[in-house]
Amino acid sequence: MVPMILGSILALTLVLERLWYFWKIRLDTGKFYEQVAEEVRAGRLKEAEGLCGAAAHPLASVLKTGLEHAGEEPFELERVMEREGQRQIQKVEKNLNYLVVVVGVEPLLGFLGTILGLIRAFMAWEKLSESVTVSSLAAGIYQAMITTATGLIIAIPYFVIYHVFLTKVTATARDINHYGDELAGALYKLRLKK
Repeated sequence: MVPMILGSILALTLVLERLWYFWKIRLDTGKFYEQVAEEVRAGRLKEAEGLCGAAAHPLASVLKTGLEHAGEEPFELERVMEREGQRQIQKVEKNLNYLVVVVGVEPLLGFLGTILGLIRAFMAWEKLSESVTVSSLAAGIYQAMITTATGLIIAIPYFVIYHVFLTKVTATARDINHYGDELAGALYKLRLKK
């Protein structure tokens, strides 16, 4: 039970950290991109860069990187933005691998407790042989049921939370790819005008 409780505390810490991170980066990405794109279409790249610098969202960092490299060849611009996008996605995914480990290990610890409890019950049965009573077996069976239930009670909510976070990561990656491509195209059009 002690490792299971420690795993639960670790998972709770990871969840709270990610919730705080997602709260800090909340942003209407479509509206934000339109503001940046409006500045780019008007040729005000410094103003667009300032908008990106003021936002905490990973998309803002990718767009800012693109704006900083606006004068470079399209291939180089896309490469730099893609590299920054990957770096930002790593930040969004931070610690989720630890959370999925806890989600996987908790039920296994519960099943291990089940096996140990059943071993305890059978040892009591062997020791008492023909004079075995329900109460002498109950302690082992009780341990078996409690550990299994605890492992599942811990793992199921964190499994759901993990997938909610994964959905957020996927949405952020999709926004970065989509709006990054849009900005690269807008910068290329601006360059052709000059």
